Amino acid sequence: MNSISANLNIMIKASEKASKVLIRDFGEIEKLQVSKKGPTDFVTNADIKAEKIIIEELKKAKPNYSILSEENGEENNKDKDNTWIIDPIDGTVNFLHGVPHFAISIALRSKNEIVSGLVFDPIKNEMFYAEKNNGAYFNNHRIRVSKKNQINDCLFVTGGKIKDEPDLPYRKSGCAALDMAYVASGRYDGYFQHDLNLWDIAAGIILVNEAGGITNELDLSVNKNLKIIASSADINTKLLEKLSNF
Repeated sequence: MNSISANLNIMIKASEKASKVLIRDFGEIEKLQVSKKGPTDFVTNADIKAEKIIIEELKKAKPNYSILSEENGEENNKDKDNTWIIDPIDGTVNFLHGVPHFAISIALRSKNEIVSGLVFDPIKNEMFYAEKNNGAYFNNHRIRVSKKNQINDCLFVTGGKIKDEPDLPYRKSGCAALDMAYVASGRYDGYFQHDLNLWDIAAGIILVNEAGGITNELDLSVNKNLKIIASSADINTKLLEKLSNF
């Protein structure tokens, strides 16, 4: 195993603790699908519970760091240079329908740069993480983006609404954090999407970059309406050509 920083260690522990709640709640979803009330409130609740656990764990270790999270919004604390960016369940629609494809995403933004990121899929027990200048890892194995350089050999992934259908082999998975993690680990060759929140992709950005991939320039002080195109370096130019109107 590679050596990881104290901060990343805290992130891993927080995500593992919160995942226990999500795994349990996900197990309950099936029963709720058939009830009249449906599982919507239940999922919001799971989201809030998981976020609370993550924030408590991170605060125990770093009480002064600021926090940006999906449910709580922005919390500026003494240390404004360091901000935890948290999405307790990325892929809530999947979660809601009992589809086991969602993740916890935690990143650390230092000044205006993501310095560590983690995406944890609790159902598949898959943990992706990266730190600045230290590479990207999947369950403790080093990962790299794919080496394919022909568009038609590739598989891309997207989400949200698409105006002009791109001439690409692509999927929609419903979980931006895992889409980015899958690009980092070479499962997908690239990812593109509009209208994202920073917490959807903050961890994914460092994962892709540390795995040798390329992401478009983003202003990380902006939290909403972000556009991302992420891929391996080998396919990036061809992908950008195909997405010229994106």
